Amino acid sequence: MANNAITLKAQDRTEFGKGSARQARRAGQVPAVVYGHGTEPRHVLLEEHATRMALRSNDNALVELDIAGGETLLALAKDVQRHPIRPGVQHVDFLLVNRNERVDVEVPVTVIGEATPGTIHMIEAATVMVSAPAVSVPETIEVDVTGIDAGTVLTIADITLPKGVEAVADAETAVVNVANEHAVASEVPEDAPAEGDDEAEAEAE
Repeated sequence: MANNAITLKAQDRTEFGKGSARQARRAGQVPAVVYGHGTEPRHVLLEEHATRMALRSNDNALVELDIAGGETLLALAKDVQRHPIRPGVQHVDFLLVNRNERVDVEVPVTVIGEATPGTIHMIEAATVMVSAPAVSVPETIEVDVTGIDAGTVLTIADITLPKGVEAVADAETAVVNVANEHAVASEVPEDAPAEGDDEAEAEAE
């Protein structure tokens, strides 16, 4: 859990528009916006490499923004836009928080444990909405499949959440489905040639 905020240096953004955003990215900076607690959105620029490292494994990271001039803001990453091809963060939305409040966040699901031989698991819910202290939002929600028999659907009610974390979604929401691997394999149809493939091959000859 992120009990300690990651410090990122920031500066107020004074120029706006797509052109200025592209220029900032070329200079190794990331445009970001900070909002919440009834304040006006604040636009800042962050150092791209430091931001990428801070958010590489946790899109809900708790961050302390060290604004040039001596101001600091405690915020939670809410939306991280990444480059579709190469590594890189293009934009971040941050939510202002304080250390005594709770926040609702979507946390990714990961499967742990030793699966029962002959079973395969399928994640039905990639994320789970939870309420957690702002200073200790879990990076992942772990679902243990150790000893779980085929034909079992694990719901939110079956998951052991970290201390202080509560599920917001319906307790009966399916999260992980444990199935018989042979049954799943038999349901996958064999690859069949698409219509026109024979004609295309004939034409190619």
